[in-house]
Amino acid sequence: MSKRVFLLTVLLLGGTLIALAFVIASAPAEAQDGDTPPTEVDDSYCLLCHAQPDQVITLPDGSTLDISVDVEGLAHSVHGTENPMGPLACTDCHGDMRFPHQESLPANRRDLTLELTGVCATCHTEQAAGQADSVHANALLAGNPHAATCVDCHGAHEVTPPNEPRTRISEICGTCHTIAFGEYRESVHGQALFAGDPNVPTCIDCHGVHGINHPTTAQFRNRSPELCADCHADEDLMEQYDITTNVFNSYLTDFHGTTVQLFEQQDPDVATNKAVCFDCHGVHNILPVTAENSRVVRENLLETCQNCHPDATSNFPDAWVGHYPPTFESHPLLFAVNTFYTILIPLVLGGFAVLIALDIFRRIRQRGRRTSHG
Repeated sequence: MSKRVFLLTVLLLGGTLIALAFVIASAPAEAQDGDTPPTEVDDSYCLLCHAQPDQVITLPDGSTLDISVDVEGLAHSVHGTENPMGPLACTDCHGDMRFPHQESLPANRRDLTLELTGVCATCHTEQAAGQADSVHANALLAGNPHAATCVDCHGAHEVTPPNEPRTRISEICGTCHTIAFGEYRESVHGQALFAGDPNVPTCIDCHGVHGINHPTTAQFRNRSPELCADCHADEDLMEQYDITTNVFNSYLTDFHGTTVQLFEQQDPDVATNKAVCFDCHGVHNILPVTAENSRVVRENLLETCQNCHPDATSNFPDAWVGHYPPTFESHPLLFAVNTFYTILIPLVLGGFAVLIALDIFRRIRQRGRRTSHG
């Protein structure tokens, strides 16, 4: 080999080694066992590993846990770059977990979820306080590890507003409450919700959000008409659906509604034995009153009444004219009687008022005459 070729070869090898060293020095090194992490752990250090796809670890019970993080989804979550208080860092929720991780793995996926639930309370104190006395929290305390937690409803890294779209609220509840959601989905409220109606109630409008109470309590039963009143006593809202607020007002003035109010005022912890709204209309499976399978359509009304009045005969529901005021077309005789008394009562009371006024006037005149003659 000539001296010129030898020198050229040395120069090429040297330049290659220098370039390779520069690339290695400038590229972020992957975390390896024995590496010394930076003094302050930031997201970029965590994402060296967790941004890589299809990463799983095996838990002691044999199940696997996906530990990959969707960086794009995390950035667009409510905790991401659009958070008005600034994006959360990995360490805000997971603590200063440096590599290599020394913490022992949870026994299973559910244990990990339960461990992380307490983290949410460090920021969301008001929501955590409401949830602490909820039916879900009480179930957890009673030993049911499957009761819903923050992560079950809101997710983990890709937390988004639960009402975008609004149908997502009931869909989240439906992941556990499948039967109730199936009935609600086909109800008059559920069909309207999934058709895009922004006014109809979702699960949380009736049951609450974080402080959900058990729906079988006496208090929930006694106050259930108030839940229905949130919509059905709102004249502006009901006008959009051509539903009169007399639907609710007539219930309050009849035997059932008046008795329920008395129960609630005397002792809300004692359940009323009189019908509330959902006894007649259903709970999650409420249908339009004109639907063939509706519990309150005229053909099915006797069966509905017999739930409380087992001895009711075929003419029993005929005494019920409905929540709507009687009209000449629907109930001509009742309409005539109501009209008669609507006119008669003011005339009688007005006549009494006139007679009393005339008598007072007569007495005043007589007293005045006696005074003048005296």
